[in-house]
Amino acid sequence: MPKNLFAPGVVNRRDLLTVAALGAVSMTMAGCASVGGPPSPQYNEPVEPALPDYATMYGPVVDEGFEIPAVPIQKIDPQFLRQIVDDPTGQAPGTIVVDTTGHFLYLVQPGGRAIRYGVGLGRAGFEWSGDAVVQWKQKWPKWTPPDEMIARQPELTKYSAKNGGMPGGLMNPLGARALYLFQNGKDTLYRLHGSPEWNSIGKSVSSGCVRLMNQDIIDLYSRVPAKTPVIVTGDIGQPMAVSGRFHRAIAIDAGVPQDAELLGPAQ
Repeated sequence: MPKNLFAPGVVNRRDLLTVAALGAVSMTMAGCASVGGPPSPQYNEPVEPALPDYATMYGPVVDEGFEIPAVPIQKIDPQFLRQIVDDPTGQAPGTIVVDTTGHFLYLVQPGGRAIRYGVGLGRAGFEWSGDAVVQWKQKWPKWTPPDEMIARQPELTKYSAKNGGMPGGLMNPLGARALYLFQNGKDTLYRLHGSPEWNSIGKSVSSGCVRLMNQDIIDLYSRVPAKTPVIVTGDIGQPMAVSGRFHRAIAIDAGVPQDAELLGPAQ
């Protein structure tokens, strides 16, 4: 009389092998019941690596000999902290889109995603918009206020082009990095740049520029290759064809420093 395989005290190695074999047959039979043909290959879109936690992302940084202090992230609206989001722009990967309504800068990524940074913008009367490319970029750039700005603020005369400009540093208005925007080979005199004034992010308080926290501009700078297209608009989510126009306003800078890094030949 055959043994009960599951009765206590009677299971041996041969019995276990028998049970395993029966299980394997059962699994094979179940597999045969599925729709025939090999499984379709899976394609996974490239995924942007996870960003570090905010305490690390906005912590103190020693960069090119300058000690950038930590940003008090608890005092900043969380929406303006760097994060990966669904891309609302519809632009090609690698495009920078500045949303002047929401005070965001998007760096479009593959797979329908974007890295979003909070930005500060020009106050009323200094807003600007248009299409350009990043032609030059510079670490800890020199700042030369344009004549129009000096006329409004005579105390800036000591930083005029004639006087050599303001050297790069922690209090320089261009911050830790500057990306110089050109259109049709000409300097628009507008910049994407850093700022020590973290409390200006999400607001419109500066003259004709797009400012990011220093930790964010360092990150953006490292991701931007030659001739990155830039679109500045207040109509995110609407059709945004490159128009070739650039709405003029009062600029923040008088020109490109001689030691800036050229990204492709100027036309």
